[in-house]
Amino acid sequence: MTKEVAEQGSFPAKDYHDPPPAPLIDPVELGKWSFYRALIAEFIATLLFLYVTVLTVIGYQSQTDPKKPGVDACGGVGILGIAWAFGGMIFVLVYCTAGISGGHINPAVTFGLFLARKVSLVRAILYMVAQCSGAICGVALVKLFQNSYYEQYGGGANKLAVGYKARVGLGAEIIGTFVLVYTVFSATDPKRNARDSHVPVLAPLPIGFAVFMVHLATIPITGTGINPARSLGAAVIYNKDEAWNDQWIFWVGPFIGAAIAAFYYQFILRAGAVKALGSFRSNA
Repeated sequence: MTKEVAEQGSFPAKDYHDPPPAPLIDPVELGKWSFYRALIAEFIATLLFLYVTVLTVIGYQSQTDPKKPGVDACGGVGILGIAWAFGGMIFVLVYCTAGISGGHINPAVTFGLFLARKVSLVRAILYMVAQCSGAICGVALVKLFQNSYYEQYGGGANKLAVGYKARVGLGAEIIGTFVLVYTVFSATDPKRNARDSHVPVLAPLPIGFAVFMVHLATIPITGTGINPARSLGAAVIYNKDEAWNDQWIFWVGPFIGAAIAAFYYQFILRAGAVKALGSFRSNA
Protein backbone atom coordinates (compact mmCIF):
# COMPACT_ATOMS: atom_id res chain seq x y z
CA MET A 1 0.00 0.00 0.00
CA THR A 2 2.82 2.39 0.87
CA LYS A 3 4.55 1.60 -2.40
CA GLU A 4 1.36 2.25 -4.35
CA VAL A 5 0.85 5.64 -2.72
CA ALA A 6 4.45 6.64 -3.40
CA GLU A 7 4.17 5.60 -7.05
CA GLN A 8 1.05 7.73 -7.51
CA GLY A 9 2.94 10.73 -6.17
CA SER A 10 0.64 11.40 -3.20
CA PHE A 11 1.86 11.89 0.33
CA PRO A 12 0.09 11.46 3.65
CA ALA A 13 -0.59 14.83 5.25
CA LYS A 14 0.39 15.47 8.84
CA ASP A 15 -2.10 16.55 11.45
CA TYR A 16 -1.99 20.21 12.25
CA HIS A 17 -3.49 22.41 14.92
CA ASP A 18 -4.04 26.11 14.59
CA PRO A 19 -2.80 27.88 17.70
CA PRO A 20 -5.56 29.60 19.67
CA PRO A 21 -5.99 33.33 19.03
CA ALA A 22 -3.67 35.47 21.11
CA PRO A 23 -5.44 37.45 23.85
CA LEU A 24 -5.96 41.11 23.09
CA ILE A 25 -4.15 42.12 26.27
CA ASP A 26 -1.89 39.59 27.98
CA PRO A 27 -0.21 41.13 31.04
CA VAL A 28 1.22 37.71 31.94
CA GLU A 29 3.76 38.16 29.13
CA LEU A 30 5.33 41.04 31.00
CA GLY A 31 6.53 38.68 33.72
CA LYS A 32 8.31 36.26 31.39
CA TRP A 33 11.98 36.46 30.45
CA SER A 34 11.18 34.92 27.04
CA PHE A 35 9.15 38.04 26.23
CA TYR A 36 12.02 40.41 26.98
CA ARG A 37 14.42 38.13 25.13
CA ALA A 38 12.13 38.46 22.10
CA LEU A 39 12.18 42.27 22.41
CA ILE A 40 15.98 42.25 22.52
CA ALA A 41 16.05 40.00 19.46
CA GLU A 42 13.78 42.37 17.53
CA PHE A 43 15.87 45.38 18.57
CA ILE A 44 19.21 43.85 17.56
CA ALA A 45 17.85 42.35 14.33
CA THR A 46 16.40 45.68 13.19
CA LEU A 47 19.60 47.47 14.18
CA LEU A 48 21.67 45.08 12.04
CA PHE A 49 19.18 45.29 9.20
CA LEU A 50 19.40 49.08 9.00
CA TYR A 51 23.15 49.16 9.49
CA VAL A 52 23.91 46.85 6.58
CA THR A 53 21.24 48.08 4.18
CA VAL A 54 21.74 51.82 4.68
CA LEU A 55 25.50 51.35 4.30
CA THR A 56 24.81 49.53 1.03
CA VAL A 57 22.65 52.38 -0.26
CA ILE A 58 25.20 55.04 0.67
CA GLY A 59 28.08 52.98 -0.70
CA TYR A 60 26.33 52.60 -4.05
CA GLN A 61 25.66 56.34 -4.26
CA SER A 62 29.29 57.07 -3.46
CA GLN A 63 30.56 54.60 -6.04
CA THR A 64 28.44 56.11 -8.81
CA ASP A 65 28.71 59.81 -7.90
CA PRO A 66 29.30 61.63 -11.22
CA LYS A 67 31.02 64.48 -9.36
CA LYS A 68 33.90 62.20 -8.40
CA PRO A 69 36.75 61.97 -10.92
CA GLY A 70 37.18 58.60 -12.56
CA VAL A 71 33.91 57.18 -11.21
CA ASP A 72 32.07 54.66 -13.37
CA ALA A 73 28.41 55.68 -13.59
CA CYS A 74 27.54 52.02 -14.14
CA GLY A 75 29.67 50.80 -11.25
CA GLY A 76 28.69 49.83 -7.75
CA VAL A 77 26.19 47.20 -6.77
CA GLY A 78 23.30 48.88 -8.60
CA ILE A 79 19.62 48.58 -7.77
CA LEU A 80 19.92 44.81 -8.04
CA GLY A 81 22.61 44.78 -5.36
CA ILE A 82 20.60 47.03 -3.07
CA ALA A 83 17.58 44.77 -3.44
CA TRP A 84 19.76 41.76 -2.64
CA ALA A 85 21.10 43.51 0.47
CA PHE A 86 17.60 44.12 1.82
CA GLY A 87 16.24 40.70 0.86
CA GLY A 88 19.36 38.85 1.99
CA MET A 89 19.45 40.55 5.36
CA ILE A 90 15.79 39.73 5.96
CA PHE A 91 16.48 36.10 5.08
CA VAL A 92 19.44 35.92 7.48
CA LEU A 93 17.78 37.80 10.34
CA VAL A 94 14.43 36.01 10.14
CA TYR A 95 16.31 32.73 10.12
CA CYS A 96 18.25 33.78 13.22
CA THR A 97 15.34 35.19 15.24
CA ALA A 98 12.28 33.20 14.12
CA GLY A 99 12.54 30.82 17.06
CA ILE A 100 12.95 33.63 19.57
CA SER A 101 10.68 36.49 18.54
CA GLY A 102 9.07 35.25 15.35
CA GLY A 103 11.46 37.35 13.29
CA HIS A 104 9.14 40.27 12.51
CA ILE A 105 11.77 43.04 12.11
CA ASN A 106 9.02 45.26 10.71
CA PRO A 107 6.11 47.08 12.42
CA ALA A 108 3.88 46.37 9.41
CA VAL A 109 4.45 42.62 9.78
CA THR A 110 3.74 42.87 13.50
CA PHE A 111 0.58 44.86 12.78
CA GLY A 112 -0.66 42.27 10.28
CA LEU A 113 -0.03 39.42 12.70
CA PHE A 114 -1.78 41.36 15.45
CA LEU A 115 -4.87 41.80 13.26
CA ALA A 116 -4.82 38.06 12.63
CA ARG A 117 -4.67 37.47 16.40
CA LYS A 118 -1.22 35.90 16.19
CA VAL A 119 0.24 38.26 18.79
CA SER A 120 -1.28 40.21 21.66
CA LEU A 121 -1.65 43.99 21.73
CA VAL A 122 1.03 44.26 24.43
CA ARG A 123 3.51 42.27 22.37
CA ALA A 124 2.64 44.14 19.17
CA ILE A 125 3.18 47.59 20.70
CA LEU A 126 6.45 46.70 22.42
CA TYR A 127 7.72 44.91 19.32
CA MET A 128 7.14 48.09 17.31
CA VAL A 129 8.94 50.17 19.93
CA ALA A 130 11.90 47.75 19.87
CA GLN A 131 11.97 47.72 16.06
CA CYS A 132 11.88 51.51 15.72
CA SER A 133 14.51 51.93 18.45
CA GLY A 134 16.75 49.37 16.77
CA ALA A 135 16.34 51.08 13.40
CA ILE A 136 17.33 54.46 14.84
CA CYS A 137 20.40 52.96 16.54
CA GLY A 138 21.38 51.09 13.37
CA VAL A 139 21.34 54.25 11.26
CA ALA A 140 23.13 56.13 14.04
CA LEU A 141 25.99 53.63 13.74
CA VAL A 142 26.13 54.25 10.00
CA LYS A 143 26.42 57.99 10.61
CA LEU A 144 29.04 57.42 13.29
CA PHE A 145 31.28 55.37 11.02
CA GLN A 146 30.55 57.12 7.69
CA ASN A 147 29.59 60.64 8.71
CA SER A 148 30.86 62.51 5.64
CA TYR A 149 29.33 60.12 3.14
CA TYR A 150 26.18 59.83 5.24
CA GLU A 151 25.38 63.55 5.03
CA GLN A 152 26.52 63.86 1.43
CA TYR A 153 24.35 61.06 0.08
CA GLY A 154 21.09 61.60 1.92
CA GLY A 155 21.46 59.16 4.79
CA GLY A 156 19.63 56.37 2.99
CA ALA A 157 16.33 58.10 3.78
CA ASN A 158 13.17 57.11 1.93
CA LYS A 159 11.56 59.81 -0.16
CA LEU A 160 9.20 60.03 -3.11
CA ALA A 161 11.18 60.17 -6.35
CA VAL A 162 10.93 63.22 -8.56
CA GLY A 163 8.07 62.98 -11.05
CA TYR A 164 5.87 60.71 -8.93
CA LYS A 165 2.74 61.86 -7.14
CA ALA A 166 1.98 60.94 -3.54
CA ARG A 167 -0.82 58.58 -4.54
CA VAL A 168 1.58 56.59 -6.72
CA GLY A 169 4.05 56.25 -3.85
CA LEU A 170 1.26 55.30 -1.46
CA GLY A 171 0.01 52.65 -3.86
CA ALA A 172 3.53 51.24 -4.28
CA GLU A 173 3.92 50.97 -0.50
CA ILE A 174 0.50 49.35 -0.05
CA ILE A 175 1.04 46.71 -2.73
CA GLY A 176 4.66 46.09 -1.76
CA THR A 177 3.75 45.53 1.90
CA PHE A 178 0.81 43.35 0.87
CA VAL A 179 3.23 41.08 -1.02
CA LEU A 180 5.53 40.87 2.00
CA VAL A 181 2.89 40.21 4.66
CA TYR A 182 0.98 37.80 2.40
CA THR A 183 4.23 35.85 2.02
CA VAL A 184 4.77 35.86 5.79
CA PHE A 185 1.32 34.36 6.36
CA SER A 186 1.83 31.74 3.63
CA ALA A 187 5.30 30.72 4.76
CA THR A 188 4.31 30.32 8.41
CA ASP A 189 0.87 28.75 7.97
CA PRO A 190 0.71 25.52 10.07
CA LYS A 191 -1.95 24.06 7.77
CA ARG A 192 0.25 24.54 4.72
CA ASN A 193 3.26 23.06 6.50
CA ALA A 194 1.21 19.98 7.39
CA ARG A 195 -0.53 19.59 4.02
CA ASP A 196 2.66 20.09 2.02
CA SER A 197 4.98 18.34 4.47
CA HIS A 198 6.65 16.49 1.59
CA VAL A 199 7.85 19.87 0.23
CA PRO A 200 10.33 21.33 2.75
CA VAL A 201 9.86 25.09 3.03
CA LEU A 202 12.36 27.26 4.86
CA ALA A 203 10.13 30.18 5.83
CA PRO A 204 12.84 32.88 5.84
CA LEU A 205 13.69 32.12 2.20
CA PRO A 206 10.38 33.14 0.55
CA ILE A 207 10.11 36.09 2.94
CA GLY A 208 13.57 37.31 1.93
CA PHE A 209 12.73 36.82 -1.75
CA ALA A 210 9.52 38.81 -1.31
CA VAL A 211 11.53 41.73 0.08
CA PHE A 212 14.02 41.38 -2.78
CA MET A 213 11.35 41.41 -5.50
CA VAL A 214 9.44 44.34 -4.01
CA HIS A 215 12.65 46.38 -3.84
CA LEU A 216 13.33 45.74 -7.52
CA ALA A 217 9.89 47.12 -8.36
CA THR A 218 9.66 50.11 -6.03
CA ILE A 219 13.17 51.47 -5.45
CA PRO A 220 12.71 53.85 -8.40
CA ILE A 221 9.46 55.17 -6.89
CA THR A 222 9.93 55.51 -3.12
CA GLY A 223 13.31 53.94 -2.45
CA THR A 224 11.15 51.13 -1.02
CA GLY A 225 9.90 51.47 2.50
CA ILE A 226 7.46 48.59 3.27
CA ASN A 227 8.90 48.84 6.77
CA PRO A 228 7.98 51.88 8.89
CA ALA A 229 10.92 51.28 11.25
CA ARG A 230 13.38 51.42 8.33
CA SER A 231 11.89 54.72 7.11
CA LEU A 232 11.66 56.24 10.59
CA GLY A 233 15.20 55.29 11.59
CA ALA A 234 16.69 56.90 8.51
CA ALA A 235 14.53 60.03 8.87
CA VAL A 236 15.29 60.55 12.57
CA ILE A 237 19.06 60.42 12.13
CA TYR A 238 19.22 62.33 8.83
CA ASN A 239 16.58 64.76 10.14
CA LYS A 240 16.11 67.02 7.14
CA ASP A 241 12.92 68.17 5.47
CA GLU A 242 13.34 65.87 2.47
CA ALA A 243 13.30 62.87 4.80
CA TRP A 244 10.14 64.00 6.62
CA ASN A 245 8.05 65.45 3.78
CA ASP A 246 6.67 62.10 2.64
CA GLN A 247 7.14 60.15 5.88
CA TRP A 248 3.39 59.56 6.21
CA ILE A 249 3.45 57.46 3.02
CA PHE A 250 5.87 55.03 4.67
CA TRP A 251 3.54 54.48 7.61
CA VAL A 252 0.06 54.66 6.10
CA GLY A 253 0.97 52.55 3.05
CA PRO A 254 2.59 49.63 4.91
CA PHE A 255 -0.12 49.50 7.56
CA ILE A 256 -2.90 49.45 4.94
CA GLY A 257 -1.04 46.80 2.94
CA ALA A 258 -0.54 44.66 6.05
CA ALA A 259 -4.22 44.97 7.01
CA ILE A 260 -5.37 43.92 3.53
CA ALA A 261 -2.97 40.95 3.53
CA ALA A 262 -4.18 39.81 6.97
CA PHE A 263 -7.82 40.03 5.90
CA TYR A 264 -7.19 38.30 2.57
CA TYR A 265 -5.24 35.40 4.03
CA GLN A 266 -7.28 34.81 7.16
CA PHE A 267 -10.79 35.42 5.87
CA ILE A 268 -10.54 34.53 2.18
CA LEU A 269 -7.85 31.90 1.76
CA ARG A 270 -8.27 30.35 5.19
CA ALA A 271 -12.05 30.88 5.07
CA GLY A 272 -12.13 32.50 8.50
CA ALA A 273 -15.42 34.24 7.76
CA VAL A 274 -17.07 30.99 6.64
CA LYS A 275 -15.83 29.18 9.75
CA ALA A 276 -17.09 31.95 11.99
CA LEU A 277 -20.51 31.86 10.30
CA GLY A 278 -20.67 28.07 10.63
CA SER A 279 -19.82 28.27 14.31
CA PHE A 280 -22.50 30.90 14.82
CA ARG A 281 -25.15 28.74 13.09
CA SER A 282 -24.20 25.63 15.06
CA ASN A 283 -24.58 27.49 18.33
CA ALA A 284 -27.89 29.08 17.36
